Amino acid sequence: MSGTRTIPILYPQVAEQLRALIEVMDALYPEDLVMNGYHGFLFRNRSGYFLSAHNINRAIERISIAYNAEEMDQAELEDREPNLLPHFSVHNLRHTFCTRLCEKTNDIKFIQQVMGHADFSTTMDIYTHITQESMKEKAEVIKDDLVLM
Repeated sequence: MSGTRTIPILYPQVAEQLRALIEVMDALYPEDLVMNGYHGFLFRNRSGYFLSAHNINRAIERISIAYNAEEMDQAELEDREPNLLPHFSVHNLRHTFCTRLCEKTNDIKFIQQVMGHADFSTTMDIYTHITQESMKEKAEVIKDDLVLM
């Protein structure tokens, strides 16, 4: 994986919120952290240091546990089966994002750049799993086109 990624921000509100967060982070933590020549890290832990995947995964786990406990209680009150979140990690979120990106565009170079893959085969080999629903939709389009011939 190459280190630098250019990620297009599609919504001006998101860019605005990120700019505001940068101002807050600069005020809270004036010391710029540097890792392998990279700096300007936006997301940090409470102490102002790097957020690791482990830290994020622990936060996801805490949120999932709290949600599942509340959902189990609510499902019991409503006499239904609970709709529980499965275990997942920050890497699952990255994988899901790339899969959805592959479903929306065929521009592999764009996807490669957004994902930060140094080699385009990584994008093709790992992240081109499409969902069953998407496969059905694509099959219907092909079927409809074949009927019109």
